[in-house]
This record gives sequence, C-alpha cells and structure tokens, in this order.
Amino acid sequence: MADILVLMTIAFQEELLERIKALSPRLKLVVDTVRSEEDFSEDLLAEVEVLYTASVLPDPEDTPNLKWVQVHFAGVDHLADHPLLQSEVRVTTLSGVAASGMTEFAVMMMLSLGRRLPLMMEDKSAKLWAEDRFERFKPVQLRGSTVGIVGYGSIGRQIARICRSFGAEVLATKRDLKKLEDPGFQFDDLGDADSSLLRRLYPPQALASMAAECDFLIITIPLTSETRGTVDEKIFERMKPSSFLIDLSRGGIVDHGALVDALRDKRIAGAALDVYPVEPLPESSPLWEMGNVILSPHVAGSSARYNEMAIELFAENMQRYLADQPLLNRFIAERGY
Repeated sequence: MADILVLMTIAFQEELLERIKALSPRLKLVVDTVRSEEDFSEDLLAEVEVLYTASVLPDPEDTPNLKWVQVHFAGVDHLADHPLLQSEVRVTTLSGVAASGMTEFAVMMMLSLGRRLPLMMEDKSAKLWAEDRFERFKPVQLRGSTVGIVGYGSIGRQIARICRSFGAEVLATKRDLKKLEDPGFQFDDLGDADSSLLRRLYPPQALASMAAECDFLIITIPLTSETRGTVDEKIFERMKPSSFLIDLSRGGIVDHGALVDALRDKRIAGAALDVYPVEPLPESSPLWEMGNVILSPHVAGSSARYNEMAIELFAENMQRYLADQPLLNRFIAERGY
C-alpha cells in the first residue's frame, strides 16, 4: 500500500512523534513549522495526505492529495471561514484533550468566587482585618449549590463529574437532547458518557429558565453564528443576585456590555472570565476595576502535558484513519464546530 505523508507544523518532542511513526510503516512524518500560509513548502503541499496544524491552513487548490486535517485546538472558530473547512477534506479538533485542566480551572474559580477570594485579596492589600469578617466572607459552598453548565460537551461533562463529587446539583443545556451520549474523545476516567450525572437537561432555548436556578453558571459552548451573544441581558435578569458567572468558552458568547451592567447593578454577585470579545482585554474595560471579577488571560486550557495528550488523541484518530473508521471530533461545517 502507498505511503502516507503526514505534515506536522508543530515541533513536537521526538518521543511524541515516535508514537505516531510506530503506528504504521506507511506513515512518513515531516515536521515543518509554519507561521503563515506562505511558509508552506509547495512540494510538501502537493504530496501531503494528513496535515496537523494549529492555526495555518493551505489553500485547497494547493493540496490535491489532502484528506484529513487535525487541528491543535478544541475550538476552530478562528478557522471557520477558511475554504478548507467547507471542502470535502475531513477536519478534526482536539475537543476533550483539555477537559480535565479546564475543569480544574472552573472549580478553582467557583471556589474562589464562592469563598470571596477577591475580597480577601482586597483586604490583604489594605492590611485590613474586617470586623464583620464572618458576614463579609460568608461563602457560597459547592455542596448543596446548583451548578448550571451551558454546553454539555467534554468539558461540561467533566465539570459535572467533579461538581457532583463536591455535593452540588448539576443542570446543563445541550444542543441535541435526543443524543445523550458523548460521541467525542474523552479520557477513560473522565466525564459523564451518558448524561446520568445531571438533575435536568435543557434545550438551549430554555437557558434563562435554567440560569434562574443556578448559583454558578459556567459557559463552555463553542463560538458559532448561533451561539454568539447567547448570554445577554435576558439571562442576567433571570440569574439570582447571589449567583456567579464563569466563562471558559470563547469571547463573544457573553455580551460584555450586559455583563458589566449586571455586575454594577449587583444583579449577579461576581464573575470569572478567561475569554473576551477582544483579546487582550482593552485597558479601557471597566472589568479591570471591578472587585467582584476575576480575570485571566485565556489560559484555562493550558497544560504542561497538552502536547502529550494531543498526541494521544491524534494517535487514536490515526489508527482509525488507517483502518478507514470514523474519526473522532469531526468538524461539521453546518453546525460550526
């Protein structure tokens, strides 16, 4: 059988590349880091069958033999308008790889907000021992709270698993309520494969009803034309004044104008944000000055083991590719993820 040229545009460690090479003698790996479309070698593009890339894609006309693209991230909204994603080439994502790390981040933010860490840091800076400390730092405990997850994919399912271990009730919204199983990639000891950990599952149209019940509302849906602006003034109006918003998704899903108003008017108790409509977050944003807000620079999915976990998924998909089986995490142009 013919050789398969696999072009890797990321400089993985050699021991990780060896894991892919060991899958079949047909695989011919070439590592060629690129920063723009112009950096691609025309000779390689003419022969490449499988492309592993982060954010740079070639023109479909330059890749006559290309059959599969593996993207290095879970989200592909930054590539959604590229013609290659609208072509017959199979495109897969790394959905599921960062689920554990994203969940740890979400739990850290829930505990930090619920335990009033921003207020504690304010008092530390002021060298203040609050006389009303028991009232000032009255916590919202995870045990007995209700956590709402907007989007029940690999990240949401792992968040549900950990929240249940804390004793929280979990609600979630899901695009297709007829398919309760998780069809994407997930490590064996993670997640909620059959959605059995939920108290209730809502359609996206019922988000406001779900939000009204929640002590913590966590955003994990992908950014598409349908999800842009999902969390808007109507949602904040239904949330409890004691509740918190945590956004781990993509900038644009939460209406930041409505969020700022809700925080200023104390219609919600606080927020933790890792993503923003404009990144970096502009210095002019009022969010910088709000004491009940935790800001992080889009790092929730980062991990020292990210490349190792990415190769584990790529290896699983490569075995499927070699056996002519369906690939995991297939991008579907019609739905945008």
